[in-house]
Amino acid sequence: MNMQFSRPGPDAQTSFDRRELSVILALYGRMVAAGEWRDYGISCLRHSAVFSIFRRTAEHPLYRIEKHPALRNRQGMYAVIGMDGQVLKRGHDLAQVLKVLERKLLRVIED
Repeated sequence: MNMQFSRPGPDAQTSFDRRELSVILALYGRMVAAGEWRDYGISCLRHSAVFSIFRRTAEHPLYRIEKHPALRNRQGMYAVIGMDGQVLKRGHDLAQVLKVLERKLLRVIED
């Protein structure tokens, strides 16, 4: 049996798959309903995919959810990065990484 594995071409992009987007958009929808977030953007780059979250359209992103497949075997390919560039959480499981943002949702609801 001859199996060939295709390598990504030089212009290949990294992107979020359907399952990953479902997890991210579920959190995004809850934060929009709470009035905290208003807009988002998705960037599919060569070595990473980025989901940027905005309070208003013309601002810098409040948070970035990044996927770096090259870090899969190290500290984890998912990261949540704050507005100041600080890594808030990094890991192998997207749902666990996003919990850092869900805590902010609980704080908003409690107020």
